[in-house]
Amino acid sequence: MSRRFAAFVAAGTALAVLVIGSLIAIALGQAQPPKPAVASTSSSATPSATPTKTPNVNAPTTAKRPVPNPTAAFAASNKKVLFFSFDDGPDPVWTPKILQVLAKHGAHATFFELGGMQAAHPGLRDQVLAAGNTIGSHSITHPQLTALSAAKRHHEIFDGPRSTCFRPPYGATNAKVRADIKAAGMVQVLWDVDPRDWSRPGTQAIVQNILTNAHPRSIILLHDGGGDRSQTVAALDKVLPLLKAQGYSFPAMDC
Repeated sequence: MSRRFAAFVAAGTALAVLVIGSLIAIALGQAQPPKPAVASTSSSATPSATPTKTPNVNAPTTAKRPVPNPTAAFAASNKKVLFFSFDDGPDPVWTPKILQVLAKHGAHATFFELGGMQAAHPGLRDQVLAAGNTIGSHSITHPQLTALSAAKRHHEIFDGPRSTCFRPPYGATNAKVRADIKAAGMVQVLWDVDPRDWSRPGTQAIVQNILTNAHPRSIILLHDGGGDRSQTVAALDKVLPLLKAQGYSFPAMDC
């Protein structure tokens, strides 16, 4: 073999080795997994199309539906029950005294409260409820609803104390009042026995009126606001044990 031919063969062999080495390197590079993408911190990043909703913890709960008759639940039992109710509060002097007498005799009642009095004495509403009683609305300012304009009547009924029961002040009602009460999600609640305690006729007169006129499932009208209710407190303390001895119990209305 001549020197020139040997040099040619050597050069060809080196070239072949170089080409094969390059091909192997390329193949190895393609076989490596791709690098993970780095998360962008740019403010122009596109947000998720369906962001997670934060629940509203302050959303109001479903309102209680009024029953057609808040005393109906006790009618089927044939028990001797009387429903005591107290208007015009809550009063910081007389409402706690009424609550003490009720608790003393194992009785409960329904308090038809004024929005203005609730606002002036906010803690008393909770005391009434904590003792196992119920609360009805008695409007905001105790007007005669039948004499008001439609707008004022609507305000007094719709914006008063939260309840499913409404007692119109003075018992003054008509078709428009009843329609507004129903539209506000409440039922109208009046009374069967009125001893006129607001006029302060004397403790014994209040007691005697209740004993004479009460019958099973009567609603008795008394007051824990609107003035001096010392006679009411004393009369309640006397009449409850007398009625209990006759077999009566004293639940709160379903309001």
